[in-house]
Amino acid sequence: MWQKVLSVIRNKYILSLAGNVIMSGLGLVTMTLIYRSLSKTEAGTWVFFQSILLLVDTLRSGFLTTAFIKFYSGATSERTAEVSGSAWFLGMCITGVLILAGLGSCLFLNDIKDEGLLLFFKWSPVYYAFSLPWFLATCVIQGDQHFGKLLYIRLSNQGSFIVFIVALIISGKITLPYVLFAYLLSNFITSVFAFAKGWTRITDLKNRTTATVKEIYHFGKYSVGTALSANMFSTSDTFIINFVLGKPALAIYNLGQTLMQLVEIPLRSFAVTAMPELASAYNQNNRNGVIYIMKKYAGMLSVMLIPAALIGCALADLPIYIIGGGKYAGTEAANVFRLFLTFAIIFPPDRFFALTLDVIHQPKINFYKVLVMLAVNIGADFAGVYLTHSVYGIAFATIMPILTGTIIGFWALNRYSKFSFGSIFKVGYVESLALIKTLRNKRKLQA
Repeated sequence: MWQKVLSVIRNKYILSLAGNVIMSGLGLVTMTLIYRSLSKTEAGTWVFFQSILLLVDTLRSGFLTTAFIKFYSGATSERTAEVSGSAWFLGMCITGVLILAGLGSCLFLNDIKDEGLLLFFKWSPVYYAFSLPWFLATCVIQGDQHFGKLLYIRLSNQGSFIVFIVALIISGKITLPYVLFAYLLSNFITSVFAFAKGWTRITDLKNRTTATVKEIYHFGKYSVGTALSANMFSTSDTFIINFVLGKPALAIYNLGQTLMQLVEIPLRSFAVTAMPELASAYNQNNRNGVIYIMKKYAGMLSVMLIPAALIGCALADLPIYIIGGGKYAGTEAANVFRLFLTFAIIFPPDRFFALTLDVIHQPKINFYKVLVMLAVNIGADFAGVYLTHSVYGIAFATIMPILTGTIIGFWALNRYSKFSFGSIFKVGYVESLALIKTLRNKRKLQA
């Protein structure tokens, strides 16, 4: 019996999903501690700082992650050494540029009045240096499909941050600067942990080749555009709210939006496990297989999200109170969460259309698609703020770029292999029933 339980736990899908559930849970714990300990203005400043930090970091993660997994997964040992070494070389180059840009900006700090921007320009070089090793370790681990190790990396990062936050609360020193120092220290500890476990493959730096560096670069220059533009959706919302409605409004909006991690949990875990499968089918020139895998994952998630969205809408006020406390009760945060949940059913098709376009070596189409989505998002955001003068306008505007991206992605993938949009939900329903049946059979066998 225990062998069967262990085999289920060690399943890559279970590990990936469990990892995302645990990390999202820890993320919500962190946010609860920060939101309850800081004022709305300080919380808004922290949200703004992190938004800029992670947006710029997308230059590195967007450039390397998809390209690394695509060229690394299923390759020979010689090829994986070339890919990891070349990725390290490119990662160090990108990080060096980010550090130099951050240090250069210190000359203009006296002209910057926004506290969130000041924190970014002062401390971003430290973050990018500290986080590079553990970031590349996650690329290696995803390429090897060792999702248990990925969980350890994430636990080290998020877990240490929570420990530091709790220590600050107990000592009565929970201020914005100390939260920042705790965040930087947690990234340093995670990189040390990745080095100690030998998961970074930094020794492969000597195996880099000019040809592989160019290969990753030419693929990454489009995938980074896609990732950067996609990240700009939420960041553009953040900038508009920060400078038009103020930091308290940003804290309220982000609280409602952050609860969408409940939707992001299965999206991220399914995307991580789907990418190697999609890449394998594509490398075998199996077009029908690529499209079916895409429909299976996107469809199953859409089917799962329908009851989850209904429950979430009904209970939205409860998690807002638990995380934010009384000062956020009765604000727009709960309704923002409800609006995002209402739109959530079309998130999976859009996400997996984009993922599949990258896998079939069409990042250029994905890049242009996301640029159009970004333009639609910014236009809709300004229109929403103008019409409502509140965060509701931003929340309502979210549906426009998602619809735009879904339509373009569907059109682009139909050029690769014909399929109907409705077949996504049909396949998702059938696969969901098959999964339920499989789980029931396993229970019967265990009983």
